[in-house]
Amino acid sequence: MTREELNALAERTLDAAYRIHSTFGPGLLESAYTACLVFELHRMGLDVKTEVPVPIVYEDVKLSDVGYRIDILVGNELVIEVKSLEAIAPVHLSQLVSYLKLSNRRLGLLLNFNVERLKDGIYRRVNGF
Repeated sequence: MTREELNALAERTLDAAYRIHSTFGPGLLESAYTACLVFELHRMGLDVKTEVPVPIVYEDVKLSDVGYRIDILVGNELVIEVKSLEAIAPVHLSQLVSYLKLSNRRLGLLLNFNVERLKDGIYRRVNGF
């Protein structure tokens, strides 16, 4: 996928997130926002997977079931982490960066829906490989 295609995928995903936030605002559980976002992305015709396992490779050994999971994977390229927190901590952004590195994906979005204006809850990270 080209950089332009990946950016377009992120834009479409953010459009869906804005529609959901406009409808509900802050205050719901993370699982509710995740379900709505998955529904909206499917409705847009996008390939969406949820709870995608992220294995760790350590000394050439793939450790598959270590508990890491990508909330939403769009188009098999875009990593989405959904949060509904009072504040995003550095560890949440580190989690997104780790998922990008471990899964060899280039672009990730952390979306914190528990904000008055969604633009204040969007964090974009790029994996430079």
